[in-house]
Amino acid sequence: MATTQANDAVATDDQKLTQLKEFIAQTQKDEHPDSFLIAVLHKAQELYSYLPVPVMDEIAQQMGIPTAHIWGVATFYHYFNLTPPGQHVISICLGTACYVRGASQILQTLRDELKIDMGQVTEDGLFSLQPARCLGACGLAPVVMIDDKIHGELTPKKMIQILNQYRKQAKK
Repeated sequence: MATTQANDAVATDDQKLTQLKEFIAQTQKDEHPDSFLIAVLHKAQELYSYLPVPVMDEIAQQMGIPTAHIWGVATFYHYFNLTPPGQHVISICLGTACYVRGASQILQTLRDELKIDMGQVTEDGLFSLQPARCLGACGLAPVVMIDDKIHGELTPKKMIQILNQYRKQAKK
């Protein structure tokens, strides 16, 4: 059941729920459906951008797993988002190369400029901020990834300029 990102982006909640139920049904062929819980949570987050409580409740019902267990798994792994992300997700690399070359200054610039901390969303919903252990662009350190685009060789001034470009695009 392959779908394109474009189809997922315009899918209604009913369509997303149907896709999720179909995915869960595929996992039910195994004797231990809870062994597929993380894969199901990944699929749900792919469809919804985060894990809404009603969706986790539906997963619990469909898989016959207590909601508390699903909540425990979703909160244990940092990959899962329990709140809707911003329109643009900023992942700041905190790996060794980036950290040594100034990632802490970039992080402070992001905190000051956006007035949010890790795991939060700006008041206008435009940005969310999350940590990354390594973005694989060590030669460009320090780096951030905004959505799917890497921005490297950052300075606090350059970071502010990049944020302002995204803000300007959002106003159009």
